[in-house]
Amino acid sequence: VQLVESGGGLVQPGGSLRLSCSASGFHFSRFDLKWYRQAPGKERRLVAGIPSVGVRRTYSDVVKGRFTISRDNAKNMLYLQMNDLKPEDTAVYYCNAIYGSLGYWGQGTQVTVTS
Repeated sequence: VQLVESGGGLVQPGGSLRLSCSASGFHFSRFDLKWYRQAPGKERRLVAGIPSVGVRRTYSDVVKGRFTISRDNAKNMLYLQMNDLKPEDTAVYYCNAIYGSLGYWGQGTQVTVTS
C-alpha cells in the first residue's frame, strides 16, 4: 500500500498550487479520501474530504471557497486545488484513505506560503 503526495512548494500569498496523491496497492475507488494538514507545533487537521460514492465534498471553514478536492478513480489519484493561498495555509499536507477499519496515510508534502 502506498500513498504519495506531490505538488507542494513555495508560493506567494494569493497564489495557487495543485496537490496530487498517487495511490497503489489497494482498491482505491472503495475508499473515502481526505486531505489533512499539520502546521508546525499544531495538531493535524482535516482540510477536505470526498466520499467513495456520491459527489458531496466537505471542507473546513478556513479553506471553503478556496480549495477544491477531486479524485480520478481510473488513475488512482486524489487532488487538492488550492487557490488564493494565505500564509496560514503553510503546513505539511497529507492524503488519507479510509475504508471501514482500514486507513492509510501518505508521507506528506510541504506547502509554504510567504512573500
